[in-house]
Amino acid sequence: MKRRDFLKASVLATAALAGRPLSAESTKEKPTIKRYREIGKTGLKMSDISHGTGRLPSPSMILRSIDRGINYFDTAPDYGSSEKYIGQAMKNIQRDKIIIASKFCTPYSYPSHLESTRKKKDYVAAVEDSLKLMKTDYMDFCFVHAIGEQGSNMKEENKRLLNEEMLAAADDLKKAGKVRFLAVSSHGPHNMEDLLLSAVRSGHFDLIMPAFNFLNFPRLSDVLKEAKKKGVGVIAMKTLAGAKDSGVDKSIDPFEPAAFKWVLNHPEVNGLVITIKSIADLDLYLTASGGNFSSADQRTLDRYAGQFSREYCRTGCSDCEEACPENVAVASTLRYQMYFRDYGMEKKAMASYSGLIAKADKCAACLTENCRGACPYGLPVASLLRNAHGNLSFTV
Repeated sequence: MKRRDFLKASVLATAALAGRPLSAESTKEKPTIKRYREIGKTGLKMSDISHGTGRLPSPSMILRSIDRGINYFDTAPDYGSSEKYIGQAMKNIQRDKIIIASKFCTPYSYPSHLESTRKKKDYVAAVEDSLKLMKTDYMDFCFVHAIGEQGSNMKEENKRLLNEEMLAAADDLKKAGKVRFLAVSSHGPHNMEDLLLSAVRSGHFDLIMPAFNFLNFPRLSDVLKEAKKKGVGVIAMKTLAGAKDSGVDKSIDPFEPAAFKWVLNHPEVNGLVITIKSIADLDLYLTASGGNFSSADQRTLDRYAGQFSREYCRTGCSDCEEACPENVAVASTLRYQMYFRDYGMEKKAMASYSGLIAKADKCAACLTENCRGACPYGLPVASLLRNAHGNLSFTV
């Protein structure tokens, strides 16, 4: 069945189940991609708003995104059924019309990144397993994912970033036509800017994907400028600064398009990746495509910041962690709390939290709350951590 026929059949089936004919509302023109940007010097052009598949609900969601003009899809072996669903959709896709990015990792609970101790064969096997699931002969980008997540030891994280076994595997995979370009991503919390700058200057990477939003990334501008100078592509993630529900009627004053336009207003940024899990997401997010950032957008972001800046633990920041005598992984714990509470990814968040060595249960008996004084944004860190532990663990 052809893709458009597949989509038409899906819509008709939905209408039949609802017991009513298709309405004018269901057939009117929907928002689509208005702008494509080159990714560094790769020769590839991506949709400015692109599809993160961390919560991909079905193969048809990929096809619907393509019908709206999205051509870049970000996935990983540890994103649930994402790679499998892409594979199921692939029979309806012209492969050279889309860009697929995946990661060097295993299909277990996040995070499942390949460690710096892995051998070349492990990296090759990870890619080959992904290609089998996705029913394709190659991926356009393969990421060393979430650099800076595992600890504050810059030397150790540099080992994973520039692992000779990984680089040798990438060279072999490129020669075999299974990977076109090498990439690296980071949402911190440790040394995000320094690690990404090392990646850009190493000459090994064609693309970086940092966490980037309107709430505090002052040092990242140097990385973005260096990437542009070197011809390294930049794709932004974590663009919604926590993705909290402001309670505002989105038909009147939607926050998300304003946040996207702020990111895309930076000329060094080629595009952004955002989790898309429904048609409603497409209808809302794609209104930002090709748009210019306005004073009205800035007022929207200012309102959001006023409401949530004292609750949002800045991705990429770990300034308070040295003040904790128990070495609690503050930034990672609060990021998993964000996944649990704001992203609706409860199972993934709890599984990831269970893998942390120093958990926030230690905060219950803390009398000093040194972390609060060490937070540059004045967050009530200990209180946030206690709440996070209650959500992310099985304690009652």
